[in-house]
Amino acid sequence: MKQTISLAIIMMLAISGVFAKNKEARVSPHTTVNGTNVSVTYGQPSKKGRVIFGAKDLNPLVPYGDVWRTGADEATQVTFTKDVYIGGNAQKLAAGTYTLFTKPAPREWVFIFNSKLKQWGAFDYEQNKSKDVLTTSGVVKHLDHSVETFTITPQADGLLLEWDQVSVLLPVKFSDK
Repeated sequence: MKQTISLAIIMMLAISGVFAKNKEARVSPHTTVNGTNVSVTYGQPSKKGRVIFGAKDLNPLVPYGDVWRTGADEATQVTFTKDVYIGGNAQKLAAGTYTLFTKPAPREWVFIFNSKLKQWGAFDYEQNKSKDVLTTSGVVKHLDHSVETFTITPQADGLLLEWDQVSVLLPVKFSDK
């Protein structure tokens, strides 16, 4: 009888782990922000005294050089209602919805737009890497204050990402069409 109960408990724990990738498993609040011709849906993790960005030996939440979901839980999704030009080199990105990944580094972040939607975190990024549509970069600005909750804010010249003592602008210019 004890073995049956133990087996049942182990199975329940295993099943709960399988279903942990659902919305009920979310820890961070989620939001959608809207700007002119852009909508961003993402999870908003908080700093909570943790080291956020840094070298792997510092055990940060987001290690430099690793692909990050750009938020919490599901990977961030960005929808453009018009064609846009992304980054300093103004690469054209067709109107549509994309998963946004980033690769943070001390001076510059890499932004990756991927066509595979509804990804949980960045766990399957490597197998979906072939669906990358556009990659560009943005310059890091170090803040003199700490931003507790990760935020993405539409600006006239792009999307501003801020968390901890880091601010990065992803330049976005809307086409005239």
